[in-house]
Amino acid sequence: MANKQGVGRAEVDVLRFVADHPGATVAEVGEHLMSTKGQTRTTALNTMERLRNKGFLTRKKVDGIYAYFPAKGKLRLFEGLVDDFVETVLGGSVTPLVAYLTKKVEADPNEIAELRRLLDKLEEGKDAS
Repeated sequence: MANKQGVGRAEVDVLRFVADHPGATVAEVGEHLMSTKGQTRTTALNTMERLRNKGFLTRKKVDGIYAYFPAKGKLRLFEGLVDDFVETVLGGSVTPLVAYLTKKVEADPNEIAELRRLLDKLEEGKDAS
């Protein structure tokens, strides 16, 4: 993701599908887009190639057909997208994001424990400065 180019909503849909189905083909993504958005295989191909050119996807020929993979692991991929969102949309402030999470997201006890652990880690980092 060296180009640090933004990703549109349609591209995020394709990224999410490929992250959930590593090795997805254009036909598979096209079928997904057709069933969920009424979009064509050509749209899938164009979007996947745009994401590949931006550095978000890679491709590998498997049995004569290109299979697409996230350039980074799923977690790192979405961390990068969140980082880009925080920097570009929220001006670097995480407060609106945390406020959103407290109002809109239903988290299970394990997720809440993980969030507490992350906040503790953030707090410890502040003390070390």
